[in-house]
Amino acid sequence: MAKPVMLSDEAYKALKAEKREGESFSDVILRKFQKGNAGAILAYYKKRGPNYDLANAVEEASRKLRKNFKTRKVVDL
Repeated sequence: MAKPVMLSDEAYKALKAEKREGESFSDVILRKFQKGNAGAILAYYKKRGPNYDLANAVEEASRKLRKNFKTRKVVDL
């Protein structure tokens, strides 16, 4: 089953640059990451380096979620 995936413009351009004639984006990902090889995925991200913009966005979203979180009072029936 296919799944939609959101990519930044930078990630899309990098993926498209790796795409070969007649290859789907799924084919590129499986070829680059050797399907199921967690070591290959980890090596890729270590080579790429940290994404501070993404880390800051996740931290900010988490902060907003915690700030706006409201608990409900549970009533016994």
